[in-house]
Amino acid sequence: MFLPLLLLQSAATVTALTGTFRSPRLTESSGVVVSRAHPGILWTHNDSGDGPYLYATDLHGTDRGAVRVLGAEAVDWEDLALGPCPRQRGDCLYIGDTGNNSLRRGSVRIYAVPEPDPPGDAADTGRVTRAALVVTVRYPGGPDDVEALYVSPRDSAVYLVSKGRNGRVRLYRVSRAAWGTTGRVQAELVQILPIAPKRSVRRLVTGAAARPDGAVVAIRTYTEIFFFNSGAGGRLTPSARPVCSIAGLGRQGEGIAFRDNATLVLTSEADPLGPGAIHTVRCPR
Repeated sequence: MFLPLLLLQSAATVTALTGTFRSPRLTESSGVVVSRAHPGILWTHNDSGDGPYLYATDLHGTDRGAVRVLGAEAVDWEDLALGPCPRQRGDCLYIGDTGNNSLRRGSVRIYAVPEPDPPGDAADTGRVTRAALVVTVRYPGGPDDVEALYVSPRDSAVYLVSKGRNGRVRLYRVSRAAWGTTGRVQAELVQILPIAPKRSVRRLVTGAAARPDGAVVAIRTYTEIFFFNSGAGGRLTPSARPVCSIAGLGRQGEGIAFRDNATLVLTSEADPLGPGAIHTVRCPR
């Protein structure tokens, strides 16, 4: 039985390593979702360089197989979210093909697909999802690099958070109505978030997650987690909770999801020292 390794425990933060990814195909976990339909299951995906695959795993990193997303392309998948489907009942997985490091992509894509049943085991890699819906998005100020997205259960909108390479972290909104639109859709700039990007401390946004009730949003960088309260129109206001330090939990940590109201799941990419890691974090309140 795999026992979590306690990495950091204090009155403020409790962080535990629960596992590492065992799938040889899963080398760059960039986004993560905690399934609500299938208890114990995590969904994740690779960054760039892979096909349109979702990988099933758990907190221990067990290889539970892969599912190909029908009708999707994988240019630079950056984040994954769970939320109400845009055009039907039930929950969908939302995939942000939004990476744009060089700012050469004039538009990016978001896919939505009903959450599939997880594969049976590691050898089960031939399954295909239902056809994905897609919305093509451009930003009002021109190309931006976005590695974080979440879906609000309050309005079913997709929210995109820029990485902050240009000195500002922007919050964009793509409404549910956009999924019935052909052609490109312009995201709405909601606000500039009060996160000051700083490369020297690796403060660039790499992931985001909405709590299941939609009241709280967590935005992570490589070394910190910022908490916000969600208000009218999706605007975010800083929570009274302090910034949560996650320094040392992997050089290339990107994924974040709520396991429950108090616990977050974080994932990281593989590095020369070993496979990508899975952590749980309970931040100060």
